[in-house]
Amino acid sequence: MQFGEIKTLLTALVLPPAGPLLLAALGLLFARRWLGKLLIFLGLASLWLLSCNAVAIAVSNALLPSFPPLRPAEIASDQVQAIVVLGGGVLREAPEYGSAQPASHTLARLRYGVFLARQTGRPLAFSGGVGWATTGTGTAGEAEVAQSYLKQDYGIVLRWAEGASRDTHENAQMLRPLLQREGISRIALVTDAWHMPRSVMEFERAGFEVTPAPTGHIAQRERVMLEWLPSAHGLSASRQVLREWLALQMAER
Repeated sequence: MQFGEIKTLLTALVLPPAGPLLLAALGLLFARRWLGKLLIFLGLASLWLLSCNAVAIAVSNALLPSFPPLRPAEIASDQVQAIVVLGGGVLREAPEYGSAQPASHTLARLRYGVFLARQTGRPLAFSGGVGWATTGTGTAGEAEVAQSYLKQDYGIVLRWAEGASRDTHENAQMLRPLLQREGISRIALVTDAWHMPRSVMEFERAGFEVTPAPTGHIAQRERVMLEWLPSAHGLSASRQVLREWLALQMAER
């Protein structure tokens, strides 16, 4: 097992829902003592709170740098040469289509990348292979799936497609030679807002001049009262934010 796979496993054990549940389970071992009761309470309370979308928004604002939405006109003013979309996962099996399809994050990023490319006339690049979490599962590469989807649904052929990277660091390092051959260093980078801080850092380290083009912002979705009730969406958003914060701390070292 490679280090990237071990890191993914350990991260999954720390993040919600596994982290809070393990904390509560530890409390059960000492349930007759005040420490055990405290651990159970902390585990369940943290799981409840982190499952609230309102908490996910607050955690995101507190832990991650934010980037404003990009307007197509800014691409010209920043002299952007290409639109770069980062992969965000693949649905390994989509029986209704008969083939693998982009996962929700990848789909949203592709849609926004196509929008920017059409609005500005800039060429489109994509970077994403098989992530560490799906290595060895037979999952199709993100670039392969993205190319098929764009051609079928939008009639677009990617100018550049990098399909060997397994994480954000490799996205930047492996895409750089492809674009460098054509003298491209100024890019608009499309990924989710919570993923943007680390993405910008990695691509700037690789030698790119980056104009952030965030999508998938964590924002209020329902009435205020419902925002403070646990939901699958709230849990997923909190998990993504905490995961990115941990990854950002490691990447900055």
